[in-house]
Amino acid sequence: LASKRGPAVFSHPLAGSARRSTDVVQDEAAAQSLLASDKDRREHALVVEAIMDLLAPYCSDLRAPPGPALVSTRTMWHLGTRIEGRLHRPDETSAAELAALLHPTPAVCGAPRDRAAEMIHALEGYDRGFYAGAVGWTNAFGDGAWYVSLRCAETCGDQARLYAGAGIVEGSDPAAEADETSGKFQAVLRALGVDEASV
Repeated sequence: LASKRGPAVFSHPLAGSARRSTDVVQDEAAAQSLLASDKDRREHALVVEAIMDLLAPYCSDLRAPPGPALVSTRTMWHLGTRIEGRLHRPDETSAAELAALLHPTPAVCGAPRDRAAEMIHALEGYDRGFYAGAVGWTNAFGDGAWYVSLRCAETCGDQARLYAGAGIVEGSDPAAEADETSGKFQAVLRALGVDEASV
């Protein structure tokens, strides 16, 4: 979400995702398809634009590459953009303030933010709890790092409630979004020793 070290501020949003494959050829095809996907690039651009717009008044210099790069985890491909800036007043701006400014991004809330948040509250049907919240740290100098709590689980005794989601934009296909969300569950399922086929 946001990190700060002295005058330097960073954000590395991930938006636009595809499930990885154990087959090398299929995995590479999934990565290249994601990179070429108009829908996923638009989804990603919404998030980058929102972060850039919010950070701009705080920064004397703010930059991002012209397009996203592929970022991989063990189970997913993502589109990612590293945003870097220099703060006007680093002694007056903390990492926690930057996190509060940026959160929630369109990736977990939508746009415009206030209207999307109202609709999510009315339509989603459950309390997200810590899911999609911000978690991190800020030290006495205002430096720190904050992340979005995604692909997580809430445990109680021998039960776990898993959370994951997908960004819905014009052009989203419900079946593809459901498969993407299922793929995102893999990181937590594997950590719990659960095979997806057995769920």
